Amino acid sequence: MKKLVFFLGVCLMAASCCECGKKCEAPSYDTEYIDSLVSTFEARTDALLAELTLEEKVSLMMNSSAPVPRLGIKKYDWWNEALHGVARNGSATVFPQAIGMAASFDDELLYEVFTAVSDEARVKHRIADEAGDLERYQGLTFWTPNINIFRDPRWGRGMETYGEDPYLMGVLGVSVVKGLQGDDESPIRKAHACAKHYAVHSGPESNRHSFDVSVSERDLRETYLPAFKDLVVKGGVEEVMTAYNRVDGVPAGANDRLINEILRGEWNYQGIITSDCWAVPDFYEPGRHGYSPDAATAAAVAVKAGMDTECGESFAYLPEAVSRGLITEEEIDVNLRRLLLERFRLGEMDGVSLWDHLSDDIVEGEEHKALALKMAHETMVLLQNNDGVLPLKADSKIAIVGPNADDEAMMWGNYNPIPKETITLVEAVRERIPDVKYIRGCGILGNEYCPQPDPRSPFAKFATMTLEEVDALAARYAIDKNTLKQYVERQQKLRKNFEPALDVADVLYQLKDVDIVIFAGGISPEFEGEEMPVHVPGFSGGDRTDIELPKVQRDLIEALHNDGKKVILVNFSGSAVGLVPESQHCDAILQAWYPGQMGGTAIADVLFGDVNPSGRLPLTFYKSVDQLPHFENYDMEGHTYRYFRDEPLFQFGHGLSYTTFEYGKAKVKNGKLIIPVKNTGSVAGDEVVQLYIRKPDDPKGPIKTLRGFERVTVAPGKTVKVEIPLTDETFNWWDETTQNVNPVHGTYELLYGGSSADEALTSLTYIY
Repeated sequence: MKKLVFFLGVCLMAASCCECGKKCEAPSYDTEYIDSLVSTFEARTDALLAELTLEEKVSLMMNSSAPVPRLGIKKYDWWNEALHGVARNGSATVFPQAIGMAASFDDELLYEVFTAVSDEARVKHRIADEAGDLERYQGLTFWTPNINIFRDPRWGRGMETYGEDPYLMGVLGVSVVKGLQGDDESPIRKAHACAKHYAVHSGPESNRHSFDVSVSERDLRETYLPAFKDLVVKGGVEEVMTAYNRVDGVPAGANDRLINEILRGEWNYQGIITSDCWAVPDFYEPGRHGYSPDAATAAAVAVKAGMDTECGESFAYLPEAVSRGLITEEEIDVNLRRLLLERFRLGEMDGVSLWDHLSDDIVEGEEHKALALKMAHETMVLLQNNDGVLPLKADSKIAIVGPNADDEAMMWGNYNPIPKETITLVEAVRERIPDVKYIRGCGILGNEYCPQPDPRSPFAKFATMTLEEVDALAARYAIDKNTLKQYVERQQKLRKNFEPALDVADVLYQLKDVDIVIFAGGISPEFEGEEMPVHVPGFSGGDRTDIELPKVQRDLIEALHNDGKKVILVNFSGSAVGLVPESQHCDAILQAWYPGQMGGTAIADVLFGDVNPSGRLPLTFYKSVDQLPHFENYDMEGHTYRYFRDEPLFQFGHGLSYTTFEYGKAKVKNGKLIIPVKNTGSVAGDEVVQLYIRKPDDPKGPIKTLRGFERVTVAPGKTVKVEIPLTDETFNWWDETTQNVNPVHGTYELLYGGSSADEALTSLTYIY
């Protein structure tokens, strides 16, 4: 099989021009690296490396790798995105945002999702390759998943992660990696995943280019590193991206301890290390880390620390660094060898793929949309359901209100594809109730906060124009029409978040005959995300300054409640929202996250009872920022359910169902904890059985920490026996002697139930 694949690679490579991809005469060179019938990838890599000049080597170490025509090397861009679907490359299936998929607690379904993503990636890569012009976002190396701990709900990029728990992050992250990368035994790698951002990174966004993080060795080993270790050791992840910040005074991308001592040393990582984009300039640019005096020094430091490829342009100074004696060409060869080897393993050097049989129409095809819907169903977390108001009956007098009810782009999250079809909540409910009333009611934020266009922009005078007016005026002002249109569309999109002005009396008048209001509220990826320019009340540069629902929405919900309406809040957000007033003014609350292109259908299916909600919170919902330590405090004490000693609004692992479950007495047998779970209700439902452990003789340790979970379907009146393995790894704990996390013998409490809340858990003493 391998010889056939390699022979095919030689034929394909000899039949295409590396610069344009068009069919042409076979290259005249005859180097050992192309002779794939007799050479391994390793031997071919070494032979190719010997042929390259220093300048060519450096050009191959930047994310936009230049072609080397004389050796048949095509251009390649390492930068591609697939956070929850193949992004930034036209249409593709949009699955729920990562934090929503974490709420599924379903690692097997997540693997299916990312197998579909990598299938679509291979199809889109082939189509682009056949067009003869591979550009950024068309390669096979994806800078995902983001496995930083969601330490604080104010962090705007937390929605890209899989929550606040190291164990959950590791399990789900491994599923992402395996789904993207495909079969480990395949002679050609399907794609690359990338564990990011290594390490100790979770905001703030505003100072990430200058921030220095220092944490205890316990917090480092117990919280910030485990998921990275899991993805390296268990997942076989092919790439790791370093963070922007410093760790103990050293930029993460040049941190010898993190990279060489731990990642490559302790964990034996053999893959590629890439910088985050334009992170190397942070080493030397004024006002940032102040770690290196200039670009050449920074590039040399990064490469010597183990960085293989840079997203940026500082590596262009490596020849200067060599001439100044800051680094040797032989040291550069070590890093470049890893890059070249992986290009061979991807089949990219030879133009070889084992996935050309995949049809073009699988991209956003019916099967993948059905998978997106299934995942969206499992992400829905029913936080509150007073008096069983849900599920709704179709003959109820229902209206839909709120700024997120009919917003397609909000549902896509960030780092997203642009789908051909998106079903909003309004559209999904109208499929059931064609004449349902819909009133936007208010913007996400009050219209008094709508930011004005920057007067310094040459486009500012056009900000409030329509696109038709732009068409008529662009030629008159000698401005590029497409650039101007993009600006105007952006301004329109931004203003929409603040409109209309709230008129409570008018809304209540329009709803005078309505009994139940589905209020589609929350926030938006327009405000929370990566280093964003918008600064409005509650948000700053992509992070949040408070975690409450915006005031205009709180006011409208309270008015609806006071008017006697039953209010069902569907909260769209990528992070925890402090819903204290809403827990009093709403009869039910459904956390919908940013649910992807099929999200509207998924929400309606849950609201009307076609699907029993089964999502569980992958992070703590606090009451307010008053319960949180300072945003820049990276100590784990006071953060996440593992170290939070106050009473949250909703606990990690919380999620209601339309049925009820009863836990029997668990027992340990044959290395497993066996837990009887009975469905005591009248409908079938999925329960997420959760296992936490606690070490009573370690008061400085976690209050409790997740060590196992199992998602099971239980028919009404039936009992299933859930088995959760108890392995040595289950009892990984901080060891003062080794100053590391490893299996530690002693007395533990095994805590099992349907949530991390104490009242939901049953305790069993266990001696390991």
